[in-house]
Amino acid sequence: MIITKPRDWARIERNLTEIGARRVFIMGCGQCATVAGTGGEPEVREAARRLEEGGWEVTGWAVGEVTCHSGGTRLESRKHDTEIAGSDAVLVLSCGAGVQTVADAIAKPVFPGLESAFLGNVVRHGVFEERCQMCGDCVLDRTAGICPVTTCPKGLLNGPCGGMWDGMCEVVADRECVHVRIARRLAEQGRGAAGRIEPKDFSAKLKPGSLNLRETRRRGTGDAR
Repeated sequence: MIITKPRDWARIERNLTEIGARRVFIMGCGQCATVAGTGGEPEVREAARRLEEGGWEVTGWAVGEVTCHSGGTRLESRKHDTEIAGSDAVLVLSCGAGVQTVADAIAKPVFPGLESAFLGNVVRHGVFEERCQMCGDCVLDRTAGICPVTTCPKGLLNGPCGGMWDGMCEVVADRECVHVRIARRLAEQGRGAAGRIEPKDFSAKLKPGSLNLRETRRRGTGDAR
């Protein structure tokens, strides 16, 4: 899931002030931001309270099912058409993808209310860890399901750096070196060493990314339409 954190509130107020906005509609996200506790209904209500205390009028709010879903966001915005039409700006409590989706769907100035931190795993409620950089050239098949690109602070693919000491990371001193973890897990699974991993193919992560699974499936079934 995309892990988000609250944006500096003074910056949000500055964004609204710069365009002379006095009426604001707020949109949250029912998926990642709700799980992270940054953009669900409680957080949207709290943002509304802070705006009203600062002198802004909140025309309404919504928490869509998945804010980065273009069709779903357009449908959700239509449900609140009058409230959005009566606003000067829209504040979005979601990741950057959700903010852009709302901006595509609504012809009003749209501002982010959160910062997108990383793609992460939920360790426990309120605790998240970055595990994947979505590099498009995955090596988890070679490294026993542990990503050295993300987990190693230096992103090293082929073993520890010279600063590793007694199995511990040089950069994050209270953390075990990821390559020690990889070697141990491979051994526990009765697998050989990872071997030399080729340099990353950064062309697999060209920006902006695009993936059409419908077309892929059609080609896979021989349907060229």
